[in-house]
This record gives sequence, C-alpha cells and structure tokens, in this order.
Amino acid sequence: MPTQQELVAARADDRPTLVHRPSVPDDRPVLVPEPARPWGDHVLGAGTRLPRAWQRRYTAAVVASDAAAAVVISLVLVAYLLHRDSGSGAVAVGGLLAFPAVWMASLAVGRCYEERFLLSGGEAFKRLSDTGLRLLAVAAVVAALSEGTAARLVALVAVPLALLAGAVARAVGRARLHALRAKGAAMHRVVVVGSAAAVAEMVRLCRTDSTSGFSFVGALVDGPAVAGAELEGVPVLGEPSAAGSLVASSGADTLLVASGVDAEALTRLCWLVEGLGADVFVAPNLSGVSGPRLSVHPVGGVPLLHVDEPELSGPRRLLKSLFDRTMAAAGLLALLPVLAAVALAVKLDSRGPVVFKQVRVGKAGTPFTMWKFRSMVPDAERRRTEIEHLNDHGDDHVLFKMKDDPRITRVGKFLRRYSLDELPQLVNVLRGEMSLVGPRPPLPSEVERYADSSTRRLLVRPGLTGLWQVSGRSDLSWEESLRLDLHYVENWSLFFDLHILWKTGSAVLGRSGAY
Repeated sequence: MPTQQELVAARADDRPTLVHRPSVPDDRPVLVPEPARPWGDHVLGAGTRLPRAWQRRYTAAVVASDAAAAVVISLVLVAYLLHRDSGSGAVAVGGLLAFPAVWMASLAVGRCYEERFLLSGGEAFKRLSDTGLRLLAVAAVVAALSEGTAARLVALVAVPLALLAGAVARAVGRARLHALRAKGAAMHRVVVVGSAAAVAEMVRLCRTDSTSGFSFVGALVDGPAVAGAELEGVPVLGEPSAAGSLVASSGADTLLVASGVDAEALTRLCWLVEGLGADVFVAPNLSGVSGPRLSVHPVGGVPLLHVDEPELSGPRRLLKSLFDRTMAAAGLLALLPVLAAVALAVKLDSRGPVVFKQVRVGKAGTPFTMWKFRSMVPDAERRRTEIEHLNDHGDDHVLFKMKDDPRITRVGKFLRRYSLDELPQLVNVLRGEMSLVGPRPPLPSEVERYADSSTRRLLVRPGLTGLWQVSGRSDLSWEESLRLDLHYVENWSLFFDLHILWKTGSAVLGRSGAY
C-alpha cells in the first residue's frame, strides 16, 4: 500500500498546470486541465485553509461583543441582587456570575460563531435567536423548580438582554461589513463554474447584490475554453476539471457552481476542491425563491429541494394587514406637524392642489386612487408627451424617469430627495389599498404592457416602500425593478418586511436614486 508521501508525490504529477499562451492578448495564464482523479484534486490530509484576516477580525469582534455584554449584564444583576438582599447566598451570586460562561458556551454549541453562518446575515440572527430561546426555556424551568431570584433574573432579564445585545452587535457588524464591501474590501475570492450562459447570468445576478462580497477571479466553462476569453469581465481559465488547481493557485475561498451542472459533475467538483478550504455554493435551477420556502429532503441519497407555495393568504397575512394599519394610524398621528408643514410649503411654492391624486393598480388588478404631496407643476401629465424622448431608461418605455425633470417644483425636489412626498400614502395603507411594504404601485398604462410573469406583482398589495426602494429607487431599470418585486412576492415574510422597513431609513437618508 503506498505511503502518504508517495500518494502526495503521485498527485503532484497529475495536477493541471498553469501555462502562458502567446495567443492570449494580455498574456494571462490559462489552465490546461488534465483528467480528474476519482479522489479529487486536493492534497490528501492538507486540512482547511485558515480564514482570511477580515473574517477573523469580524468573528473576533462579534465574540468579544457577546462576551462583554454578558459580563456587564451579569455584574449588574449581581449588584442588583446584593442591593436588594445583602444576604443572598453564594449559590445565587455564583449562578449569576456563571451566566457569561454559560451564554458563550451555548452560542458556541449552537454554531453561532462558524463563519459560514455568522457571515450569512439571516442565518446569523436565526442561530442567535434559536440558542437564546433554548437557554431561556431551560432558565424558565429552573426558575419554576427552584423559585430562586437568581434563576428568575436569568430568565427574565439576562437572556433577553444578551439576545438583544447580540442582535445589535450582528446588525452593526453587518452594516460595517457592507460598507467595506461597497469599497471593494472584505471580499470572497470566487471561482464560478458552469456553461457559458449560466456563468454569465450568475455573475450578473451576484453583482446586483453589493452585499454578497463576491469577487470573481476566474470562470471554468463546460465545453471548449477559449484562451483569454471573458464572460461579464471574468476571465475564462479552463474547464471544470481544473477547479482544484485554479482554487489552489488563485487563493480562491469559494467555488460557485452555476445551474445546469449534472449530479455526477457536481460530485466531482466537490472532490476536486476537497481539502482546499473552499466553500462550495450550488445555484439550483430555480430563480426567485429563497429563505423559508426552501428545505432539503434526502430521498435515496439524493438531496431534494422542497419548495413551499408563496404565502399569499392565511393568518400571517392577516397579521401583516393589522400591523400595516396600526403603524399607518400611529404614523399619521405622530407626523401631523410634518404633514402640515409640508402641505404649507407645497401651497406657498406653486399654484395647484396640495395633494396629487393618481389612479394606480392594486391587489388583483383593482384600481385605487393613490395620494402624494404634489411635487410637480399642475399640468405635469400633459407636458410629459413633450419630454418622453428624454427618458433616462432609453428604450425602456414601461417606466419614465428623468434626473432633471423640468416639471418638478423647487419644493418638490426637496420632497422627492427625502421621500416626503410619499407620506400621504399612509392614508392608502390605513384604508387597506396599500401595504407598508410591497411591490411598487404601478400605473394602469404599465399594467397593460405586463408580460405573464409580471402580473404576479398584483398578487399582493403594493407598498409604501419595498425592495425597489432600498435597492436603488429610480436608478433601477424596469427589469431590475420587476425582478425585485417578484422576489418579494415569492418570498414574503414578516421578518422580511421588518428588514426592508429598517433599511428604508438608510436608503432615504442616503438619497440614492431619489429624483
């Protein structure tokens, strides 16, 4: 039987090698793939690559924040317990002092600090909440059995505060990470594999999400690889059989498999990068569906994706409607001074009505009258025909947008910059015609041009804000706006709504795409 050293030496001779071809215009190295070995293209026993510096710093910052919060909570509760009862027993005080260790151990056991979960956004919060709820249940049982003050303090105060602190730490960390990625830092180095069409589409989709942190270092295309060719600006460096060599030589930490790769090829790709410390992501032949609607069910050794129907009715939809109307009523009351000030500014700035009313299409194609503060001259609709040829969307005639629309008034520019003109739509939400979060409310003329897939936007109420609002607003093309709206319809959840509402504030203050 060959030794480990003999296997490694034999493997080295089988590796694809990097060569320079004079035919490549920029003299870029191109991989010449060799037939893949059954056991893959990794060095046996090589282990996993260490996380990058930014990953280590991110994880260390979250761990330190969780630990610090737990220690502060523990000390404050001990001080409270001793102040309330200076004769508190050592067991009670010791139990509170042990809380930081128990909390951190619980988070570690719950895999809250594994980078693939910690860096994935929603999964990080899900694991944190699951761990907190389990510990809360244990503390509640102990408190009920012991009837001790310390146990009740842990259940009622320590765990909830630690959960809140952990959520804040992760939210701040994510915001900081997204800011770095917007500058091109803290990125994953990605090798993408698949057919030419699938690779190009995958690169385009990933680049629409600046928070993904994907930096493409090369593509491996199934079929004849053209030396020096590029797909969406990503160099084609060979065929899928060169995956192990390219990941190792480029320092890539992620292998992204585009749709269209069959099961056997996918298995071999996993073998090729095994032991190189690279994460493998596989894009299913399914677009626009994600999150809670997807679950994996292994059958006969084959992982099957179970896809739930989109939640278009039911108890949670009723809860959403109740939440929408309650928040709209509260918002109208709280913003009465602002509404009055804006109305006065519109009235003094130019002639015409204060509120602009326009027919839009709502749920199930039902028309309704949408309210906005008037931000244009009174005859704006008539004058549109004079400037339609200046549409910033070019040949995209479904949407009309201009950055320097001459019909917008002086006050209107300010209102649009901070989306203050949209505030009267809270009345539409209160009346049940709109929702706080949903697709963009379309005009009847837009709906007339809808393709079959576009009509799915009308399955839910349009929103005062939505994915289109937090992803670029007027800077989005029609296709991008439609894709985001359909994604919302297919994957709606209460948590998703809260996430969009949270991001709306920064989008409005950032003023990106507001005109």
